[in-house]
Order: sequence, then C-alpha cells, then structure tokens
Amino acid sequence: MTLHLYFARRFLWTFLAIFGIFFLFQMLLDLVEQIRRFDNSVSFGEVMTLTLLNTPEGMYQILPLVMILSSIALFVALARSSELVVARAAGRSGMTALVGPIVVAAVIGGLTVAMGNPIVAATSKAYSDLRETYRSGGTSALSIGAEGLWLRQSDPRGQTVIRAARANPNGTVLYDVMFVAYAEEGGPVRRIEAAEAELANGAWRLKEAKVWPLEPGVNPETNAVQHDELMVPSTLTEDSIKDRFGRPSAISVWELQGFITDLEDAGFSARRHAVWLQMELARPVFLISMVLIGAAFTMRHSRMGGTGIAVLSAVLLGFSLYYVRNFAQILGENGQLNALAAAWVPPLASVLLALGLILHREDG
Repeated sequence: MTLHLYFARRFLWTFLAIFGIFFLFQMLLDLVEQIRRFDNSVSFGEVMTLTLLNTPEGMYQILPLVMILSSIALFVALARSSELVVARAAGRSGMTALVGPIVVAAVIGGLTVAMGNPIVAATSKAYSDLRETYRSGGTSALSIGAEGLWLRQSDPRGQTVIRAARANPNGTVLYDVMFVAYAEEGGPVRRIEAAEAELANGAWRLKEAKVWPLEPGVNPETNAVQHDELMVPSTLTEDSIKDRFGRPSAISVWELQGFITDLEDAGFSARRHAVWLQMELARPVFLISMVLIGAAFTMRHSRMGGTGIAVLSAVLLGFSLYYVRNFAQILGENGQLNALAAAWVPPLASVLLALGLILHREDG
C-alpha cells in the first residue's frame, strides 16, 4: 500500500505541474488572440476577463495530452532513478506499479466530468455572451423547455423575444411563432403571431401573420393588421442559432439529459448532444488509457537506450487514439454509429491496446 501511495503521489504532483504549465501557456496564447481580435474600444481588463473565461474550455480539450505527458514524465523519471528496478526486485510487477497512477487518473477523470464539466460549460457560455456584447453591443439567447423554443435577438432599435411551439432541426423554420418587440428603453412596442417563420438573409419571413401595436394609448385589437407574408429584420443567422443550441459543451453534464428531452420535444435532433453525453461519461476511461499508453513505452530501464524514440512513439500513439476518438464522435453525430458505440468503443479499445503493449513488453 505504501508503494501504491508513493507512485500515486508522484503522478499527482507531476500532473499538477504539467497542467499548470499548459494552463499558463494556453492563457498567454489566448490573450494574444483576444487582443488581436478586438480594437481599442475594449480595455485590457475586459480582454483579460475574456481570456480567463475562455481558457478552461481549451484546457478541458487538451486534458488527454496533459495526462499522457504526465504519465511519460513519471515513468521516465522512475526508470532513470531505478525505482522501478527496485520495485521489481522487491517482488512487485510492472502492472502493480500502475495501480497508483491509474487510480489517480480515474479520480481526476471523475472530478473532471462531475465538477470540471459544469465549470467549463458556465465559463464558455459567459465567454460567448460577453464576446457578443463587445462585438455588437447586445446578446442573442436561446432557451428550450417544455413550453417550446425561446429566442432573443438584439439590434440598435431594441430587443425582440421570439417564442415558437416547435422548429425544424436547424432552427431556421419556426412554427406557431410569436414575436414581441421591445424598444431600446425596454417597453414592448409590437406583438406578432404567425403560423410559420422562416429565417432568410437578415430577416424572418412570416406567413399568415397578425400584428398588434402595443404603444400607449392605442387599442391593440382595433389597430391589428393581418399579413399573408411579413418580413421582420433579424440579426440572427443559422450558424448563430446552431451555436446557441448546437454546442453541447456549453451545457452542464448534469443538465444535458433534460436538455436532450426538451430538444426532442421541440422538434430538434438531439443526436449530437446524446453522443456528447456518452463521450463525457467515457472520458475517465480514455484518460486511464492515456496513462497506460505512456507507461507502455517508458517503463523499461533507461540504460537500455531509445528513451527519445519511446517517448515520441507514446505521444504519437496517444494523438492517434485521440483523433480516432474524435472521428468516432463525428460518425456518431452523423448517425453512422450508435451513440454508445461512438463514445465507448475507442476508450475501451485504447485501454485494451495499452494493456496488450504492457503485457508484451513487461513481466506482467
């Protein structure tokens, strides 16, 4: 048990050190990008806020790379100090030395999904809203619930709230829709109900629309006007709508299952979110596979030579498995693979591959 705790502690400190280095590097790169993206109207403090909000998402994506580098650094250090040789001489096999790092990787993976995912979802959403505010002076929002789909679009004239009972999978055609326009000061000025609204270039094309003025001193029903077709200006695009409801990473894993249900009830395809949910649940297994891959190439004694080739091979194999995982995710989102298969097969296959390499190269 003491040996397991020792290896686990060494691996944890190595992981934290490499994670901190990558965090600073990622933050500096993103800071330069944010400064390049915005003009002098945005202060350095605001740019720094955007950087701090965007960095967690970047770190979340490269966590497998941090994990495999931590594994490589640990086992190269243990091999050079002959600690693995001493452990084997004491009757401990190479597989036994992996117990501590694997447990630490599993704990880190579990905490990443349970706590890191909601944090990244919150920061990425705050970053998107703040970035849009600095760019256009207003924000657009989307909410999906049991009562239907809600959108908010902004322009210099004010805000418009849109509610629809359902929509097409892309969110560009809304059915049983209502528009409520607000003046820049905040009061409602117009209400529109239509059977259908289709997003065109810079406007919504409404069919069978009825318009009620909501200005003070005006009778809305008496002054209501019926239109067979009506164009309502819009700052929304298909891509911006997809970004609002199509980015599963902006939703906490704890809320994702309910969001999937609401998406399907509103008429949207939830395949992308279902695949993402399973990918997140399988993340700890993939992180464990990164530890095993790193160990498979670097556990042998450094006197045997070829350490540089072994490290390069481990990193290349880790990147290859990472891209295979992303490719499976794309196949799952396109419907060519089942969500469970797309999410769980690559991590499990990576673990089995790494175990096979370890058993082949070590004494078991």
